[in-house]
Amino acid sequence: MPLLDLFWAMLWFYLFFIWIWLLISIFGDIFRSDDMGGGAKAFWILFVIVLPFLGVLVYVITRGDKMRDRAAREAAAAEAATRDYIQQAAGTTSAADEIAKLAALRDKGVLTAAEFESQKAALLG
Repeated sequence: MPLLDLFWAMLWFYLFFIWIWLLISIFGDIFRSDDMGGGAKAFWILFVIVLPFLGVLVYVITRGDKMRDRAAREAAAAEAATRDYIQQAAGTTSAADEIAKLAALRDKGVLTAAEFESQKAALLG
């Protein structure tokens, strides 16, 4: 197999892979779209299936901005959910909670009054 044939085979494989990825992205966007009704979704699906190249090109031209905005909104929501979960799992405490713990240690006799005041000043300052 000459080198040029290998290059063309790799190029066609790459283009086929990109085409499949693009179709999956567009179908996913059609189904996730909340600003289209069922009829519009059915139209776009048929348009992309019957005339795939033209359908994909027209969809990207007409709805590309909404596709990008929806993806950015979903990514931001996923990041916020991840942050909320991490903060919940880590069990973040406030300065008041820490001072209450220090007061309990002081009352038990583990900390002296001076140590309590220095730790409280460190938490508040």
